[in-house]
Amino acid sequence: MELFAILAFGWPIVFVLPLIIRQINQYERGIVLLMGKYQATWEPGWKIVIPVFQRLMKVDIRVKAVDVPDQEAITKDNIPIRINAVLYFRIIDAMKSVLEVENYFYAVSQLAQTTMRNAVGEVTLDELLAKKTEVGDRIKKSVDSASDPWGIDVQSLELKDIILPDSLKRTIAKVAEAQREKQAVIINSEGEVAAASNMAKAAQTLSQQNGALHLRTLQSINDLSSDQSNTTIWMLPIEALKAMEGLGKMK
Repeated sequence: MELFAILAFGWPIVFVLPLIIRQINQYERGIVLLMGKYQATWEPGWKIVIPVFQRLMKVDIRVKAVDVPDQEAITKDNIPIRINAVLYFRIIDAMKSVLEVENYFYAVSQLAQTTMRNAVGEVTLDELLAKKTEVGDRIKKSVDSASDPWGIDVQSLELKDIILPDSLKRTIAKVAEAQREKQAVIINSEGEVAAASNMAKAAQTLSQQNGALHLRTLQSINDLSSDQSNTTIWMLPIEALKAMEGLGKMK
């Protein structure tokens, strides 16, 4: 009879225990409402919840990633672009995330989209492409400040892709090509100036040394002889031509 009594009273406890004992994991915090009013924030572990009177809501405090979808925006210099980003945040106050905002994940996503469009409109396209990290940090600070009342801390925000119109891509390519051609012309002209200066110095040196031009002519003939060509070029020094010219005048 005693064993039957223990079993009779034990079965209800087996069914009731799962209803009143709740487990809060290490990465969670429990928000307890007593008859609809905030009572406490529970730490991880096993907790006893009084049915009907108490309600337990678990909040995940791990870092979450929000994929901010493509947003159409217009830069400060009136260029339409599409931009997307990824935002990382975590909950630092579980009570506020439950009581101050209905759906904190959706709210943060919408806030990031709006802030990103506004931030893009404050910079030019060149500034956005050259200072993408700085623009991302500016958006992150704005979202972090606006989400503080919800108990949310924004860890970082990274701009992923900046999508430009096809016509603008072709224009940028033409500008880059023209810039490279400009640099090539400048480098070529600088090379010609340096070559002309060196040739002038060489000519001055050859004119000041007796027999230097003759040696240079012999060197040129030696260079030609090493080439397997059927064409032979005979070169005469300028001095020889001047001597022949002098002989002609004497006649």
